[in-house]
Amino acid sequence: MRPGPAASSRLRTPGGVAEAGAGAGTGTGARAGAGTGAKAGAGTGAKAGAKAGAGAGWGELRGLQVFGVPVALIALALAVILSIVLSTLTDGGAAIGALLICVSLAVTRFTLRQALPIGLLAVGGLVVAGAIVGNPARDLPLVLSTCLIFLLSYAARQRKATRAAEAREAVLAERARIAREIHDILAHSLSAQLVHLEGAKLLLRAERTAEALDRVTQARDLAKSGLDEARRAVQALREDPPALPVALRTLADDFESAAHQTCTLRVCGPEHRLPPETELALVRTAQEALTNVRRHAPGSPATVELEFDRLWCELRITNPASPEKGSPGGGYGLVGMRERAELLGGTLSAGERDGGFQVRLKVPA
Repeated sequence: MRPGPAASSRLRTPGGVAEAGAGAGTGTGARAGAGTGAKAGAGTGAKAGAKAGAGAGWGELRGLQVFGVPVALIALALAVILSIVLSTLTDGGAAIGALLICVSLAVTRFTLRQALPIGLLAVGGLVVAGAIVGNPARDLPLVLSTCLIFLLSYAARQRKATRAAEAREAVLAERARIAREIHDILAHSLSAQLVHLEGAKLLLRAERTAEALDRVTQARDLAKSGLDEARRAVQALREDPPALPVALRTLADDFESAAHQTCTLRVCGPEHRLPPETELALVRTAQEALTNVRRHAPGSPATVELEFDRLWCELRITNPASPEKGSPGGGYGLVGMRERAELLGGTLSAGERDGGFQVRLKVPA
C-alpha cells in the first residue's frame, strides 16, 4: 500500500508506524471482506435466481397451450414415447424410471381427463413395443407397474385434495362457531339493554326519575354480565375446553357463590367426550338456564342433571318456584339455545314442571 502525504508524516513516529500499519491492514481487510461479500452475494443470488427461474419456467410452460393442449402435457407425452423407445432398444433401468416419473407427473400435475391419455399412451406404447420385438409378454410387468403408479399417484392426489377440503371445512366450521358464540352472547345482552334504555327514556319524559334510574341500573348490569360472558367466551376459545362434567361443576359453583343457594350436579351414565360443538351447546344451555334462575326465581336452588347414553346426551336444569318476585325477561337466551340445539339435531324444551321450571336439552352423542 502506498501511503499519501498524511500517512507519510505519520510514519516518522513509532505511533505513526503503528497507525499506518493499522490503516493498511484495515484497507486490505475491507477489500477482502468486500470481495468475499460480493462473491457470497453473487452465489446466493444465482442460486435463488435459478430456483425462481425453474419455478417460473414450469409455471409458464404449464400456461402455454397448443390447440388447447398444455405444452407441458405435450412434453410429457414426448418424454413417454422417448422412454419407451430407449427402454426397447437398450433394456436400461433409467428409461423405465423416466417413464414411470412422467406418468406420475402427469397424474399429480394435471386433471384426470388430461392425465389419462398419458397413461394410455404409456401402456399402449409398451404393448406396441413388445409386439414389434416379437415378445408381447416381455413388457407385461412394466405395464402393470405403469398402471400401479398411475393409480397410486391419483390416490395420493385425491387424499391430498380431501385433506385440504377437510381443513377448509374445519376453518369454516370454527368461524361459524365463533360467530354463533358471539351472537348468542351479544345479541341477548344488547337487545335487553336497548329495551331498558328505551324504557328509561320514556320514564324520564314522564318525570318518573326513580323508575328510570332503576331501568338504567338494569341496563348497566346487563352490560356488565354481557362483558363477562364475552370475556369467558374469548378465554374458552383460547384454551382447551375442560370435560363436560367439570365445566358444569364450575357453573354450579358460580351459581352458589352468586345466588347464595345450593346447586346440585348429578351425572349419570358412562362419561365420554362429545364433539366440541355439542359440549359447547350443553354448557351454554346450562349457563343460560342458571342465569335465568338467578334472574327470574331469586332465592331458589337449582339442580343440574347430565345423563350420558350411547346415542344421546340429555341435560336438565330444574328449579322450584320462588316466593320472591324476579325480574321480567323475554327469553332471548333460550331462543338462541333452541336454535343451537336444532343445528346439532337435538331438541330443547323449557316450561313448568312439578311446581317448578325445567329446561331440557337432548342432543346426539
